[in-house]
Amino acid sequence: MDIKQKLKQVIVEDLNLEEMTPEQIRDDEVLFGEGIGLDSLDAVELVVVVKRHFGVEIKDMTEGRKAFASIDSLAKYIEERMAK
Repeated sequence: MDIKQKLKQVIVEDLNLEEMTPEQIRDDEVLFGEGIGLDSLDAVELVVVVKRHFGVEIKDMTEGRKAFASIDSLAKYIEERMAK
């Protein structure tokens, strides 16, 4: 399973998005607001999920905002930090 697929799966499962399946989430879909509909509490939980599943820590919320723009941007952020 690639990073994008795993991200979609853990977002749906760990954030309890009962009305959504991983297959319904597009790679370029906005995660917050009008996209998937995540909110600020979900952002905090997503930081924990990324650390737990990928070993990548998001310490700076400015950086986190860019990373959390979409599945594409979050996967890229994780891949770059895992490569170090």
